[in-house]
Amino acid sequence: MQGLKRKLVYVTLFELIAVCMSSFLLSLISERPFVYAGVAAVTSSIIALLWNLAYNTGFEYWEARQIKKGRSLLRRVVHALGFEFGLVLMLVPLFAYLLGLSLWEAFVYDLGLMLFFMVYTFLFNLAFDHVFGLPASALPKPAESADAADPQAPVACR
Repeated sequence: MQGLKRKLVYVTLFELIAVCMSSFLLSLISERPFVYAGVAAVTSSIIALLWNLAYNTGFEYWEARQIKKGRSLLRRVVHALGFEFGLVLMLVPLFAYLLGLSLWEAFVYDLGLMLFFMVYTFLFNLAFDHVFGLPASALPKPAESADAADPQAPVACR
């Protein structure tokens, strides 16, 4: 599965699981009623969904232009960190407002969630790629000929 279909399946699965987990976690750490945490989780999920589409589109655009193909551990870590950094900039003010927290408290809460979601994002991406395969941007380009595919192959005389 590739392209827009892959992105839509990815963000839908990612956010459905995320809303359930983050509603519970926000309610637990903020000691606020579940409904407030649920509103914060759903709102942050919509923001995260839009950010996810934009971020992954940009990441795959960058990734497709890299010489080295594939998704190494370092590339996966950079991907997760970049996504979470952008999200924290958007969510701290939201959490402060919806949960009645200071910006500092919201930042501390978001750091806890960010650590959780970095691990979640990393594991989700591994599982998603395992089930659905790598996106085209991470696949090696097909060899132009059989000789190009195997540099050790004998060269035929012409």
